Amino acid sequence: MLKRNIMKSKKKKGQSTVEYIILFAAVIAALLIFLASGGVFQTAFNTTLLTGTNGMSKMANRLSGSR
Repeated sequence: MLKRNIMKSKKKKGQSTVEYIILFAAVIAALLIFLASGGVFQTAFNTTLLTGTNGMSKMANRLSGSR
């Protein structure tokens, strides 16, 4: 009985490489779908990046002007 339990526990492994590849492919596919050219998500994503970039540029200009 003990030997059978040990054998069962050895067969249980973590996620295999194939499962990680499938998960990675699903994440990439979701990104491609949601960030498709001209889509709503891409527009929102670009707006967010533009806002952050503009904020950093303004701060850099303020810091360089304070010297």
